[in-house]
Amino acid sequence: EEDLLSDVCREVVEKWAESQTVDAKEKKEDEIQAIASMMEKQAKIVVKPKEVSQEEKQRKAALLAQYANVTDEEEYPFPDQRGLGALKHLPSPVVSLFRNTNVEDVLNARKLERELLRDEFQKKKEQDKLQREKDKLAKQERKEKEKKRTQKGERKR
Repeated sequence: EEDLLSDVCREVVEKWAESQTVDAKEKKEDEIQAIASMMEKQAKIVVKPKEVSQEEKQRKAALLAQYANVTDEEEYPFPDQRGLGALKHLPSPVVSLFRNTNVEDVLNARKLERELLRDEFQKKKEQDKLQREKDKLAKQERKEKEKKRTQKGERKR
């Protein structure tokens, strides 16, 4: 019985090993087929060349020329915030193409925000002033009504 049991176990292991190799071969064939189909799809895709206008070509040439002129000794080649730049020798259109306006934009945004807050504060201040005047008038009217009421009461006595 033990021989029969070991034979059965060996047979089961052999069948399992065969099935594993068949599955691996099928997986490889599926992968190869998938790769082939992807390559066919990519071969069908045609990339149209981008049309570049003359103006864009000139900008690119100016940019390349500018970076070709920069040496290791020069600092950042764009004008700094004070307007003192290293590009005084370049024509003005090239300089204006590369002007960094981030700082100006942030400062302008802060200035605009301050102005809006100032306007809101001024409006609130005016509204508070009007409200105080209304309250003062209402208080005065209440006093006058109370005074008239007390005068009527004294006349009736």
